[in-house]
Amino acid sequence: MESSARREDGPLLTPRQIFERLDRYVIGQEEAKRAVAIAAHNHLKRVQARRLRRTSLIKKSNILLIGPTGSGKTHIARNLAEILSVPFTTVDATEYTEAGYYGKDVEVMVSDLLFKANHSIEDTQRGIIFIDEVDKIARRSQGARNGAGSRDIGGEGVQQALLKLLEGREVFVPMNVTQAWNKSDFVQVDTKDILFICAGTFSDLHEYGEGGGRPVGFGAEELARKVQRRISVKQLVDFGMMAEFLGRLPVMVQLQALGENDLLRVLSEPPDSILREFRELLSYDEIELDFAEEGLREVVRFSVEKGLGARGLRSILEFVMADVMFEAPERRRRHLRVDADFVRARLRGLDAAQLHA
Repeated sequence: MESSARREDGPLLTPRQIFERLDRYVIGQEEAKRAVAIAAHNHLKRVQARRLRRTSLIKKSNILLIGPTGSGKTHIARNLAEILSVPFTTVDATEYTEAGYYGKDVEVMVSDLLFKANHSIEDTQRGIIFIDEVDKIARRSQGARNGAGSRDIGGEGVQQALLKLLEGREVFVPMNVTQAWNKSDFVQVDTKDILFICAGTFSDLHEYGEGGGRPVGFGAEELARKVQRRISVKQLVDFGMMAEFLGRLPVMVQLQALGENDLLRVLSEPPDSILREFRELLSYDEIELDFAEEGLREVVRFSVEKGLGARGLRSILEFVMADVMFEAPERRRRHLRVDADFVRARLRGLDAAQLHA
């Protein structure tokens, strides 16, 4: 990976350039990719202004991604980090607790990023932290919303603790992620230029939208997409997210569930697609893989029926191709065609839960 320090010496990537690079690896989600590209470009401007010690009014462009499982939230964030050539780490919001309680303090996520940056504080301070499952830290206590009453140490408490990181503060983080309790090995990291991308399914909001009911009848699917786009800050606050927390995530991006055609493209089009990977694996055994389009559609339909999205495609293909991969070194036929009948025979009776077992 090209160092982020060298990248900063050149011209800034434009939103169009960021979008086009994202577009190579991320199928669909055009609006989301455009919004993320703009936020990333503004983030680069902010970093450059601070590096040149200019007085700037540019605020942090932290991002909140809302979308169903398998819609590409993590994929977008990971590829954005590659495009910007900055360290990247993924953390799960449910692992953290309010400071002083058993569990991880939020500073540990910066420690994770420091580790990914080979302990370079300069690179860490330009990195990206992807916080998944933020909908799981929604306020759970039914007491007062001003902080009084019962403590919600894994929900509202975590949101409170994250405020300083999202806004940008100098914090002390442990050098060793596995020994966060060791208070002697700490370094100071400024989070002002760390880009935070938070993500969650917010499944209730995604299912019902602002209208409160599920659209039915002719054109219901298209209407449902329009309803999903109207998720508001008020709905998120009612869901249990703090207004202060949402205020530090100014770019709110909603992703739609991928349809069959998009999932079909996910399987075969990106340079790092699953199908290309299987072809390369079998090429080491001198076997040419021909995967019929109808066979791929059977894989896609199964993923859509089970609500697995793009994330489930690999698990399904691994299951379908298990016997082939086991026998590949011993096969005499150098050409293998996988058709719809082949896929259906292996998926028959398979339950989605088995793919996650």
